[in-house]
Amino acid sequence: MIDEIQKLLDQYLVWLRDKTALRQVKDWIEITTPYLDRHNDYLQIYVKRDNNGFILTDDGYTIEDLKRSGCEIESKKRKELLSLTLNGFGVKLDGNSLTVHAAPETFALRKHNLVQSMLAVNDLFYLAAPMVASLFLEDVTSWLDLHDIRYTPKVKFTGKSGYDHLFDFVIPASKRQPERILQTINRPSRDTAQAVAFSWIDTREVRPANSRAYAFLNDSEHVPSASVLDALKNYDVSPILWSNREEIREEMAA
Repeated sequence: MIDEIQKLLDQYLVWLRDKTALRQVKDWIEITTPYLDRHNDYLQIYVKRDNNGFILTDDGYTIEDLKRSGCEIESKKRKELLSLTLNGFGVKLDGNSLTVHAAPETFALRKHNLVQSMLAVNDLFYLAAPMVASLFLEDVTSWLDLHDIRYTPKVKFTGKSGYDHLFDFVIPASKRQPERILQTINRPSRDTAQAVAFSWIDTREVRPANSRAYAFLNDSEHVPSASVLDALKNYDVSPILWSNREEIREEMAA
């Protein structure tokens, strides 16, 4: 099993390196990553030297794109969710820009955290229709609370690769069930599924051997494709359609 997981991690890192492109933009280096946003455009970040280290930023793209789509992050609850999510990745909000500082030895980790925070914020706040009031993460939280399912929110684990991974909920082990790690995916796609799968692959060896991973998929607007479900199942992440959540209530509450 260890050799199999190592092979998967190596394949992921090769894909990440081969699909990354650099371009000089005045004093900045533009890094085009292989991760896609909801417009199917590659995510880009910008880097320049800052004293003895580097500053990395999305140049305001993530927040501005949400605003142009009619999703404002002005309410107290949404600001709290934004802050909680960014803090989990060690990312700061500078105006509308997501920003991190890195030393040469932490550059790879900080770059990873910035890109993951862009994906997480976009997935957390983007609503298919601006008039929809609730956020999917809020819906999942309310469901857990309604059924007295105990959990710890926004838990960060450091994986085998040294990268940090932020999970939405962790349900501690009980006499009847092992530790359960839950991640929400508001807009299920192959990219978001693969990101969750990599987080679990990289993390599972540092968790108890019988820990389980689950992904709650928002299917209120669109039914996730078979490729999304397969991408999760292939890496031992159990996909749970939100419309089928009652089927696993007892498993979560035990």
